[in-house]
Amino acid sequence: MTQINGFKVIGISVETTNKDGQAMNDLMTLWSRFQTENLLDRIPNQLSSDIYSVYTDYESDYTGKYTCVLGLTVSSLDTIPEGMVGREFPGQTVTTFLAEGMLPEAVGEKWREIWASDKELNRSYTYDFEIYGDRARNNDQSEVDIYIGTK
Repeated sequence: MTQINGFKVIGISVETTNKDGQAMNDLMTLWSRFQTENLLDRIPNQLSSDIYSVYTDYESDYTGKYTCVLGLTVSSLDTIPEGMVGREFPGQTVTTFLAEGMLPEAVGEKWREIWASDKELNRSYTYDFEIYGDRARNNDQSEVDIYIGTK
């Protein structure tokens, strides 16, 4: 377990659930919108070009509703473009995982492992996130860091 600092994100969001494969459809649509609307160029005060996918507002656990915010870390939430959301996430203790391989399949497989070990992880369900940086652009050799909030 590691303690991380808080961060701010501006991007777009969707409320979804893992029930009946709903999240797969909703998240693919969110990613498609992020790319087709060139949101990378529209987000002010960027700290990095790494894309954050943050899972938060958990109704219960991984079986209930939650919100996914897809965006970039920023230095300020003072200017949030129309149609986007700005969220601040406090520091917390996390357990990290690495998804390796072809995306998005490798990330989905790693999440299935995380869900299978849900009780052992002692998850906080405050927020979890993935970071898509340069290593996430290597076809079948891609790597994505996943951070799970723990108690």
